Amino acid sequence: MNIDLAPQLTCEPAAYEHKTALRQLLELYKYDFTEFDPEDVNEAGLYEFRDLDAYWNESGRYPFLLRADGRLAGFALIRRLDTGPGEEAYEHEMVEFFVMKKYRRFGLGQAAADRLFRTFPGTWKLGIMEENQPALRFWRRAIEACGAASNRIETSEPDWDGPVLRFEVAEREAEDQ
Repeated sequence: MNIDLAPQLTCEPAAYEHKTALRQLLELYKYDFTEFDPEDVNEAGLYEFRDLDAYWNESGRYPFLLRADGRLAGFALIRRLDTGPGEEAYEHEMVEFFVMKKYRRFGLGQAAADRLFRTFPGTWKLGIMEENQPALRFWRRAIEACGAASNRIETSEPDWDGPVLRFEVAEREAEDQ
């Protein structure tokens, strides 16, 4: 990778055959996250992510691999939450999002967030742990930089310890499709 140029980003849906790679990236993510979350590894030396299979077995869940110049660079796990009756009564939630340290500071995370937001127009929700101030700064910047995002508000929820960012992402313009 040329350090003078940002790597070429791709965000691809993770097929079931990519589950092992995604699980390994989750281990790196969980390790990085121990700065904010006191979770320990299990007796096998691994962190546990219980709901990974749901991303291939349940509707409304979307796993993505992020690549930089074709190399694995991170992942995103998105789910659709039903919020009530009606066809439009749902929102998308960025459940987990990770860019390997090697690929940070190139704008790759922000570009990936923008691409993923635009893939699922409508209402979005992101819950950020109170302790994870770097993530809160990142998500504020990423939402602000996404030209299709608007109406960002910061709220709280009784079952979440930290800010919750909500915003709208507009449908793609005809020339963008």
